[in-house]
Amino acid sequence: MRHLNAGTKLGRNTSHRRALLRNLVTSLVLEERIQTTIPKAKAIRPLAERMITLGKRGSLHARRQAASYLLSPQAVAKLFDSLSARFGDRAGGYTRIVKTGFRQGDNAAMAYIEFLGSEGMQQAKRQRRSERLERKAAAQKKAAEEMGTKPGEEKE
Repeated sequence: MRHLNAGTKLGRNTSHRRALLRNLVTSLVLEERIQTTIPKAKAIRPLAERMITLGKRGSLHARRQAASYLLSPQAVAKLFDSLSARFGDRAGGYTRIVKTGFRQGDNAAMAYIEFLGSEGMQQAKRQRRSERLERKAAAQKKAAEEMGTKPGEEKE
């Protein structure tokens, strides 16, 4: 029987597990979407939702509680400035777990855990990446033209 045995151990001792969960929650707050294994995603979901609840409170005490758990001041600032405003009228259920398949090396079940409403942020990241690649391709083409060769060819 598993009476009074809450939470999963994730195959780690207490200090390692606490550090892992703090790192994952901090990364989730900063990036708004991270890929991890399904058991880890399920383990950080209540912690991430608790952080959003602290952000919605907005008091100094709540800010200090969040700062004592999150690992970076940037994560605390983002939590209290943008994320808490996004979920201001929502009573819970701030995260989503999307299963993505299995990892190549060890066949572990993988998933994305993300905050609701982060789709726009992901779209903006993709757009910035494509713009950066276009600029890089244009710079390579220009450099190749200056050298007198076609892009992708080497001049001897």
